[in-house]
Amino acid sequence: MPTVPHRPPLDALTVGALALAVASVSSSAPLVAFAAASALAVAFWRTALSVAVLGPVALTRRRAELRALTVGPGRREGLYCVLSGVALAAHFATWMPSAQLTSVTAATALGATQPVWQGLIARGQGRRLPTAVWAGIAVAVLGAVLATGADFGVSGRAFAGDLLAVVGGLFAAVYTAFGERARASISTTTYTTVCYGVCAAILLVVCLVGGVRLHGFDGATWLAILGLVAGAQLLGHSMFNYALHRVSATTVSVLILLEAPGAALIGWVWLGQLPRPLALPGLALLLAGVAVVVLGGARAGRRVAPVAAPADPTPLGD
Repeated sequence: MPTVPHRPPLDALTVGALALAVASVSSSAPLVAFAAASALAVAFWRTALSVAVLGPVALTRRRAELRALTVGPGRREGLYCVLSGVALAAHFATWMPSAQLTSVTAATALGATQPVWQGLIARGQGRRLPTAVWAGIAVAVLGAVLATGADFGVSGRAFAGDLLAVVGGLFAAVYTAFGERARASISTTTYTTVCYGVCAAILLVVCLVGGVRLHGFDGATWLAILGLVAGAQLLGHSMFNYALHRVSATTVSVLILLEAPGAALIGWVWLGQLPRPLALPGLALLLAGVAVVVLGGARAGRRVAPVAAPADPTPLGD
């Protein structure tokens, strides 16, 4: 069984980064649904513009680390970054179109199956998740479905969106699993720059081959794209990637479930998509499940013998 790396204890900065990440990614599905552009085009610009922001920082402050990913032992971490970018592209190419085919709440809830896939990946890696963690995952996913009113198909279009959302949850788990491996030894800035760069390159090829229009959008759509870049990507995904140095991929995936009620609330207030009456009890189950996973994972982590781990003091400037 592979050794599970010991992580530094949670600190206020990590907790704050996780809270900011949850709040930021909650805007993702509503913004994608609002944008008057192909979801693939939105996904490309979301990652490409993020690289435009992070790239100069990485090239200025992390040039040696970037170079190390191409030679010697560093190639393994470089491979994890690339594979994570491939998985992120697959996630965006499936989940983001789902937000335009079905409701915001259904896309978010069905994408919230991510922790189930994450738990299976962890099991496949030889990690034994505590029974409490599995129970918490089950309760949290059930709560997400109830809170957001997942809908398995009032039409063929909605059903296709539902399936894409589930597949998107699977690829999100793969993306987070590779990110966990990469973040064990490299900085957030280096990892996100390479990962987002690979993702943007793949999505660009897909858009060009598929004849997807990448320009000529109205001002509101560009504002939605910029909102995704600043919020869901830089303050959402990047903060989750930062936290992977101190919390497991499984725990991060369960925390992402908190996106579900946030997205449902935004979809209700902004897009007029009224949540179902089961939203409040579903939210209660969701919060209870998250608490069980976090506490169960922390208890299991205390049983792992500590080993040295590299410092990562700041989220994006490290």
